[in-house]
Amino acid sequence: MAKTKLAGRDLLCTQDWDIKELTKVLELAEEMRRKRFDKKFTRLLLNKTFFMFFYNPSVRTRQSFECAATELGGHAQFLEPKSMRLKTARTAGETVEDAAQVMSRYAVGLGIRILEDMVSYYGEGHELLEEYAKWGDIPVISMAHDKYHPCQGLADIMGYRRHLGKNLKGKKLLQIWGQGALARSWCSVQESLLICSRFGMDVTLAYPEGYDLDPAVIAMTKENCARNRAKFEIVHDAREGYRGADVVYPRNWMTTHAYDSGQLNKQGEIDKALKYTGWTCDEEKMRLTNDALFTHPMPVDRGHEVTDEVASGKRSIIYDIAENRLHVQKAVMALTMAKS
Repeated sequence: MAKTKLAGRDLLCTQDWDIKELTKVLELAEEMRRKRFDKKFTRLLLNKTFFMFFYNPSVRTRQSFECAATELGGHAQFLEPKSMRLKTARTAGETVEDAAQVMSRYAVGLGIRILEDMVSYYGEGHELLEEYAKWGDIPVISMAHDKYHPCQGLADIMGYRRHLGKNLKGKKLLQIWGQGALARSWCSVQESLLICSRFGMDVTLAYPEGYDLDPAVIAMTKENCARNRAKFEIVHDAREGYRGADVVYPRNWMTTHAYDSGQLNKQGEIDKALKYTGWTCDEEKMRLTNDALFTHPMPVDRGHEVTDEVASGKRSIIYDIAENRLHVQKAVMALTMAKS
């Protein structure tokens, strides 16, 4: 296993860690999957607390982090801003500086989840995590925010390595917009572009006009691909990108004009997305691929993003990826929060 020091490190985006550090997480996660309840791991966070700060609700995120803390011998404590007296733009209360420093006296780590409908503009959630990381003395872990979703990205790569082999160079990822009724943020998609390009995959990004992602993320993805001599392309066709793909990852995401006067125009985004046709991942399109894996971070918008036949088909790895969240989060917590 690659030697690197990760104790005390924050994880807001996988781009912030070098490839050896990411590989160390994946190798430990794979060992933890094989030896899930081995005594080697079950006392790493004994009697320690991990705070989970949820601005947005979740299914897998809360379940997987609570299980991770328990299996490492610790405890995950659920927190919501509505039950805390925190300062906001409209209300008086405790500052991030004070909250972060007090939390650091209680727990060994802090996870924060804040998505599109809990911010007034793109990037505000990322700024909040950076502020907690600035003032806190414990690792701050993104549990998904408006820019990035590092634990999902690690879970994705863990799944691809298991099904396609550890060397992913030359394998093609199709990251494609999907019709949907959920007005999703860019976090999972942008994390996928970054981490897959870090591991040498060829990346095709496909979406209708008007659904551009963060230009800074696109620039980083291009740079990652160039460094690995991998291909990167953007297409605006619903079928073209499928040809030769090894992994197909359809996901609905918002337009660049989703926020209006400091609020997410969620219904407007849904109405706009549902007007598109032909962007649903189906068996016909999957036949154009290199017998590709189907993946998705879930929850899957079946019937819009993808058909049931594909989502529940023999090449679907959505449940493996969901399970991987537990293992990579255990590895991240062990490496950043455990003393040894």
